[in-house]
Amino acid sequence: MMTTAHAQHPGSSIRRILIIKLRHHGDMLLTTPVVNTLKARYPDAEIDMLIYQETRDMLAANPSIHHLHCIDRTWKKLGVWSHMAHEIRLMKQVMSRHYDLTLNLSDQWRSAIATRLTGAPVRLGFDFPKRQSAFWRFCHTQLVSTKNHHALHTVEQNLSLLEPLQISSLKPEATMSYAQEDGEKVQHLLQQNQVSGRYIVVQPTSRWFFKCWSEEKMAAMLTQLHAEGYPLVITSGPDKHELDMVDRILKLCPQINVTSLAGKLTLPQLAALIDGAALFIGVDSVPMHMAAALKTPLVALFGPSKLVFWRPWDAIGEVIWAGDYGPLPDPDNVDTNTSERYLNAIPVDVVTDAARRLLA
Repeated sequence: MMTTAHAQHPGSSIRRILIIKLRHHGDMLLTTPVVNTLKARYPDAEIDMLIYQETRDMLAANPSIHHLHCIDRTWKKLGVWSHMAHEIRLMKQVMSRHYDLTLNLSDQWRSAIATRLTGAPVRLGFDFPKRQSAFWRFCHTQLVSTKNHHALHTVEQNLSLLEPLQISSLKPEATMSYAQEDGEKVQHLLQQNQVSGRYIVVQPTSRWFFKCWSEEKMAAMLTQLHAEGYPLVITSGPDKHELDMVDRILKLCPQINVTSLAGKLTLPQLAALIDGAALFIGVDSVPMHMAAALKTPLVALFGPSKLVFWRPWDAIGEVIWAGDYGPLPDPDNVDTNTSERYLNAIPVDVVTDAARRLLA
């Protein structure tokens, strides 16, 4: 069911499309099925996106995206007037593109205002329960119901915004792209560290530690896989807490050779590394979604996240949920600052056995 405000339907002359998504890195990757579907339906159209600057790397090399408009959230540190000047300059650039179709995948007021300012004759957004206002309706020409979103993966939720366009064939594949120089950089690093053949990428960290396995269990798993002769490459983000966690893991298994690229790779370089791997093992984080999109076999460890929303989309491999081995809190009630390691309910052998099956 759709709520309509000044409903219009796009004709065949769609030349420029804007997609708005103001969220985190993983969310950006999960918008790419929308990009792919629109590119297939309107092959001659230019597809732009309005996103946060820090998520740009997730989409910068995507061949189906013409231009990225980026909001830099550090602008607010520059003072009120300078911040406003940057925002106004950006919106003028957006408005100058004269979009025929705007899709607002976000729930923020600023995304609704940006949608309205594009002036596109067709402006689609979601009819969020928390956005039941005349102004939200005014910003969009058509609103799509979210009543079944509780049962849909994030990719399916995003694709549901296309319902008013009556596109007969959806393209639900996610796309993670990287440039040739990213691949070359990774090959150089692997050669430097004498990593060759069927290597395994292990991403033990998340910016939220409640999504992580203990360092002891991760070290035990690495030790078991190393005994089977597989080259191991461990990765993480550049945050000090993540780097410290990787350091603790490696100190718990000093007898084995693990190549650490923790904190040394950009996201596109990490994509290139994962793309060349025989297997990816990781927790619920952006690299897991990248592995799924790149069709690298994976073992994904999940704790109290909403599996329906955030499981690796269309992945090759296995998802191991801590809830199958012990009680978990309701995802909506988790204290994200807790030191609790909910994944510790997962036995080491369960993960290594899954890895062996996928490597066989």
